[in-house]
Amino acid sequence: MSKSKLIDIDNLSFQDLNDEAELIPLMTPEDEDAINKEDLPHELAILPLRNTVLFPGVVIPITAGRDKSIKLINEANKNSKVIGVVSQKVEGVEEPDEKDINRLGTVAKILRVLKMPDGNITVIIQGKKRFEIDSITTSKPYFKAKIKEVEEARPAKNNKEFKAVIESIKDLALQIINESPNIPSEASFAIKNIESNSFLINFVSSNLNIDVKDKQKLLEINSLEERAMETLKFMNVEFQKLALKNDIQSKVRYDLDQQQREYFLHQQMKTIQEELGGVSHEEELEEMYKKAKKKKWSKEVEKHFNKELAKLKRMNPQVAEYSIQRNYLDLFLDLPWNHFSKDKFDLKRAKRILDRDHYGLDEVKKRIIEYLAVLKLRNDMKSPILCLYGPPGVGKTSLGKSIAEALGRKYVRVSLGGLRDESEIRGHRKTYIGAMPGRIIQSVKKAETSNPVFVLDEIDKLSLGNQGDPSSALLEVLDPEQNSNFHDNFLEVGFDLSKVMFVATANSLNTIQPALLDRMEIIKVTGYTIEEKVEIAKQHLLPKQLKEHGLDNSHLKIAKPQLEKIVEGYTRESGVRGLEKQIAKMVRHAAMNIAMEEEYNIKTSNDDVVKVLGAPKMERDKYENNDVAGVVTGLAWTRVGGDILFIESALSKGKGNLTITGNLGKVMKESATIAMEYIKSNADELQIDPDVFEKYNVHIHVPEGATPKDGPSAGITMLTSLVSLFTQRKVKKSIAMTGEITLRGKVLPVGGIKEKILAAKRARIKEILLCEENKRDIEEIKDDYLKGLKFHYVKDMHEVLQLALTKEKVKNAKKL
Repeated sequence: MSKSKLIDIDNLSFQDLNDEAELIPLMTPEDEDAINKEDLPHELAILPLRNTVLFPGVVIPITAGRDKSIKLINEANKNSKVIGVVSQKVEGVEEPDEKDINRLGTVAKILRVLKMPDGNITVIIQGKKRFEIDSITTSKPYFKAKIKEVEEARPAKNNKEFKAVIESIKDLALQIINESPNIPSEASFAIKNIESNSFLINFVSSNLNIDVKDKQKLLEINSLEERAMETLKFMNVEFQKLALKNDIQSKVRYDLDQQQREYFLHQQMKTIQEELGGVSHEEELEEMYKKAKKKKWSKEVEKHFNKELAKLKRMNPQVAEYSIQRNYLDLFLDLPWNHFSKDKFDLKRAKRILDRDHYGLDEVKKRIIEYLAVLKLRNDMKSPILCLYGPPGVGKTSLGKSIAEALGRKYVRVSLGGLRDESEIRGHRKTYIGAMPGRIIQSVKKAETSNPVFVLDEIDKLSLGNQGDPSSALLEVLDPEQNSNFHDNFLEVGFDLSKVMFVATANSLNTIQPALLDRMEIIKVTGYTIEEKVEIAKQHLLPKQLKEHGLDNSHLKIAKPQLEKIVEGYTRESGVRGLEKQIAKMVRHAAMNIAMEEEYNIKTSNDDVVKVLGAPKMERDKYENNDVAGVVTGLAWTRVGGDILFIESALSKGKGNLTITGNLGKVMKESATIAMEYIKSNADELQIDPDVFEKYNVHIHVPEGATPKDGPSAGITMLTSLVSLFTQRKVKKSIAMTGEITLRGKVLPVGGIKEKILAAKRARIKEILLCEENKRDIEEIKDDYLKGLKFHYVKDMHEVLQLALTKEKVKNAKKL
């Protein structure tokens, strides 16, 4: 059986019939009797159908498009609404004549006529009785013929064989409806509710999936019983075909899993994308292949890429792994394999750029120029691994940009502060969800060249976490002998980093892993003197802040004396970051006055500085007087640069206890204990009464206790303070010292000399005591830094005390 259809008698087009109840009326025996009693007219307009046969009682919709058909329907609809319907012998005939139509047909009644927007007419008709054409009376404008009724032979009411055939037709019809996916389930409702046997046979015959010729033969059978048998035969053949088809499909059918379902959906999406002007999956793969041909990679990398590309071609684009594989290949295509920017070997130009951007830092500039010189001569040198080490704010990070500009290379920067995951350096394996390459490969991809200047900022602040040790992962990156084949877990093949110029920055070397430290060339970037800070403020910081605030030098001028006042009174640092903040505050004050149209001094005076910035805050690191015994100025190194340190000692009656305060570390406490024991063992030589140690308690204090202090720099300072206290002798004016001692009184060398000297200059110190072995450190410092300072190099504590203490007693000296 087939679905009900709209039959286009002109164009042979079929449309699904709407399953409205009124289009499939269920004829009752009473309705059938009423139709049989109707008399047929002697002459009827004949409507030829070329692809269906109308049976008595059956309702079908047809679409008419030819002028003859439309005219016939319109005129019949206005008059009796009764027409004769016959089928064509040959479906392909467009203009049938008398010999092209069958003689036996069905009288039909027009139930409804619908006019379509395209000019065609859809008409719903119902078969009444069979008729036979006696003669054609006219063919224009449409066929008209004289007809005669064809009687139908009906079986007796008690015919059991006929009843059995009817039951078989019903059962078989229901089976066909259940088995066939093309027949709507509503058809079974219609079959079950048909009461008239003749209508059941006609309804089933009309919907059989057989040729028009076979349907015409069924219509021409006069015996209802015989027609029922023939209908049952056709139904059995159709059911057997349907069962065989379903059996074959069940044997070859396979369940579509999610991947296959997504594949078909993707194919539809691909078609839609192509219609919308998008790029198809095959075109994307072809584009990737073309890009790969232009890459300058090795045979090993090329072989690996082609293998992975072939894997992508075999993948369903809708599976999760596809996007990972696609991203993986995109990374290969985006990385600058053996693509290098051309270095600029104009050394004078490079020097000008470095001098323009940074004041001072001569050692760093010298090293960069040396590297350029060697590279110019060899042109195949592996890039060095430089580590700029120094306090914050001295220009370590910004120096990387200047190096990149001087070399004519791309600049990339990665901050390593707080990094605790090894995969941030080496990348994740691409089998993991959310896998991505490490920061090294990502940054090289961003640079688009294989030889950028790569700044590894805050390398001393790497952390050790549960996901591995990132500092150990950097060992391969920063080893010139290994980084020519750096292995990233995501990339899976080696990448050449040997031409990358790595510049690391650090505030302290103590927290850097020794193996990592060994791979880098340490360049010390020390703090600035007051004079250098003033020059930096004048040449760089003030113009920068004016520009950032929308002003220029016509709106605000700060002379050197005022800049020096800002440096000395409002900043306490080795770098210039805090100085820049104070200058920004001055510029903002000028901007506010301009915006509010208020008067202000364009040329800044000292009073203006105090007015805007408040009272000076950093006077505490100035040298204090020497009128009190036991107060000595020491020099210390901190992570923010050098600083001066005051050691204070006091005596109180007691039992010889030693107390140390001031948030000191273990090393400084040990230094105090050693100094005390040295004095006790050398009391006679130092002209100190030994009984004092049992009658008085000694308290050593380092002010600003909130600041943690530790290191081997204060040994000689503590000993000098204690000797001054016990002897009540004055400490020499404007003198500072740094160094460690042993129990034998030997003075040991210490580090951070340059930073300490800068701190001494800021504090207006005139003389400095150092270990003799620190003389080599002084010789490496520029003479400009040493201007106004006098150095004393000592080997043991006798020399320290001789140089540091005067023979003069302090006022109101205690008698011990």
